[in-house]
Amino acid sequence: MINLVVASGKGGTGKTTVSVNLALALSEQKIQLLDCDVEEPNVHLFIKNKIKESIPVSIPVPSICMATCSFCGYCAEVCAFNALAVLADQVLIYSELCHGCGSCSYLCPEKAITEENRTIGTIEKAYSDSLYFAYGCLNPCEAMSPPLINAVKKMVVPEVVTIIDAPPGTSCPAIAAVKGCDYCLLVTEPTPFGLHDLKLAYLMVCELGIPAGVVINRSNYGNNEVSGFCSDHNIPVLMEIPFDYHLARLYARGEPVVLHAPEWLNSFRNLYQAIIKDWKGQK
Repeated sequence: MINLVVASGKGGTGKTTVSVNLALALSEQKIQLLDCDVEEPNVHLFIKNKIKESIPVSIPVPSICMATCSFCGYCAEVCAFNALAVLADQVLIYSELCHGCGSCSYLCPEKAITEENRTIGTIEKAYSDSLYFAYGCLNPCEAMSPPLINAVKKMVVPEVVTIIDAPPGTSCPAIAAVKGCDYCLLVTEPTPFGLHDLKLAYLMVCELGIPAGVVINRSNYGNNEVSGFCSDHNIPVLMEIPFDYHLARLYARGEPVVLHAPEWLNSFRNLYQAIIKDWKGQK
């Protein structure tokens, strides 16, 4: 089964709209929908299944035994993220900068460093007969989201069609969500900003070696430069969504359009078929 990620070079392009409606359009079969936009999860506003399980997610951070530590400073040297500072008689730990890599504890010559877990967020799970839904929620003021994104992605069951809603952009959180997926659906809009960020997102998926197609949202506004870019680079445009007041009103109320309009239900089912065809064609 396909592991599909829906991404965008910028926020506000309609990525969540596509993720939610695509998942619900396929709900006649078993579907997984995972919201990996952990800094601002909002898929649950549309998927109103009651949360049935909440799982804390932690990363290991160093703890120093001062009686054993020789204050040699090697732990601070090997830390690539400047999470430790060694003074003459103490070690300062900046746990918010720690990536949990374990280098300091593994390489400490005095074995004075152990690790303790620090909770960075939670995974909320809900499920029904056909739809399994989970999303990550990063704790306020946390600087690092990839460990929580990776924890959400561990929920993937390979035997089930999985749709992942990625964070916007092309930085570490987006890369963590997109990496390892079978196919990336890039959602954009026909504006100068949309084109600029689509280019960045397309470079990201190319670097990761993941086949991609494009959905153009609000396609009846803006210009034709996005379509031209896709044509020049042989990127398939799998769906165009014109601006529609009915769709916008439903979105504002947290109502997926496929539950209210048969024509949109068919459109998103056709989108899935186009994705599968392009994915198999690029394998």
